[in-house]
Parts: sequence; structure tokens; C-alpha cells
Amino acid sequence: MAKLDNLDGKVVWITGASSGLGKALAQECALQGAHVVLTARRFEELENVRVGLLNPDQHLSIAADITDESQVRHAFDKVLECKGRIDWLINNAGLSQRALITETTMQTERAIMELDYFSQVFLTKTALPAFLQQKSGRIVFVSSVAGLLGTQYRASYSAAKAAIHMWANSLRAEVADEGVDVSVIFPGFVKTNVSINALNGEGKAQGFDNEVTANGLEADEFAQIAVKALLKGDEYIVVGGRKEVLGTWVSRLSPSTLYKMIRKAKVK
Repeated sequence: MAKLDNLDGKVVWITGASSGLGKALAQECALQGAHVVLTARRFEELENVRVGLLNPDQHLSIAADITDESQVRHAFDKVLECKGRIDWLINNAGLSQRALITETTMQTERAIMELDYFSQVFLTKTALPAFLQQKSGRIVFVSSVAGLLGTQYRASYSAAKAAIHMWANSLRAEVADEGVDVSVIFPGFVKTNVSINALNGEGKAQGFDNEVTANGLEADEFAQIAVKALLKGDEYIVVGGRKEVLGTWVSRLSPSTLYKMIRKAKVK
């Protein structure tokens, strides 16, 4: 596990970087000295983030839809062309859900899995040869506490976030002797637009916030904790309030107790 004091001169590529957790991670990485590559679908929004970062001229905006494989390949080529290497890849782009299983169409199930799992797998597989060639770097996945617990109204989201966690575990084992590290971050409730953008059963944005998200951690606080843990070389990083952290411990110690807790929880 490679430990770092800071990110001076390191190239950090972050997806979903136009808002929320991605924007906060970009700001924190820039403060730590990184050259940040920002990726999301909308170039103008990325540029708005970039110009607000410390040392904006050393950062790069690359617009891409990460569910489009040709756009991902093009974005990867551009990162290497402009920066020469990637030291950290932070797979952050994602989409949540707020719908019961009985209300969720198969199209919506697949849309969530496509963005939260398959697109991250493809992007990582695209970048992996570069990491293996340089024999260094860290690949990071932003999962979710929901991917460890599984709760009402988030079945597809929980499943996708659990899937990327297990894929990351396998990747970590396979590249352990190649100088490449793998970390997974499990955010709890953080104040972002995640609930507003979450899909309902018909695959449309919910359009309003949830109380638990509105009362969650500040995004910049999340980013400070997460980046500090990544610099230390941590591989399993839970960032959330007391309830979420407690839930992850109970999930390991007594799954049956956890299931009872979740049944009683008001999580919508």
C-alpha cells in the first residue's frame, strides 16, 4: 500500500466531477497539489468547477458520457496525451434510486447498473494497462454504505454499489504484486443532489431532496476525510455519520440484527 504525504504533481482523474462528491474530491485533491482531470457529460459545468480550483491552469476538463465506450476511450487517450500518466483514477460517477422494487421497471434496473457498475468496469479496464505499465497508482471506486447494507427504496442502487465493491476486491487481489493499489469508499449520507437526481421507478429524476441527505455530512468534509484516507493507503473507507458507521459494523458482526434494524429504519 503506497502512502503519500500529498499529491504534488500527481495526476488524479475524477469522473462525475461536475458536482457533488466529485466536485468536492476535485477541490480537495487540488488543495493537495494534484493535477486534476475532470470528467462528466457537460463541458461548461466542468469548466465552472475547474476555474474554481486552486491553480486552475494545471487542471483539465474532458467531457464524456462514461456509458459510451468510444467516448471513454477518447477521454483516456486525451488524459495520456495531455498529462502523460494517471496516478489516481477515482470512479465516482453514479446514480441513485428512490423506488420500491415493485415500482421499478427493468429498464430502470438496467440503467442504474449500466452507470454504477458496467461503465466503471469499462473505464477501469481501459485505464488498467497504463497503471500496470507504470507499476504504480491507485484505482478508487466510490461505492456506498447502501452497497454494504441494502435498504428499502434502493434495491438496484445497493446491488450495483455492492457489485462494484466485489469487483474492486477481485481487482485488488489480481494487481497486488504489480504496484497498483485499489481502494473503495463507502459514503453515507452527504449533502449533495444525489436524492434530487435519484431515479424513481420509471427512470425519471425524483426531483426533491430527502431529510437524511439534507442533514448529512458536508461534501467538503467528506472529501477531506476520503482523500486523507487515500493518502494513508487505506483500502476500505467508510465516510458517514454515526448511524451509517454503526450499520456497517453491525453488518459484519451480526447480519440478522442488521436486517431487523433496516426493517424498522425510515430511509426514504
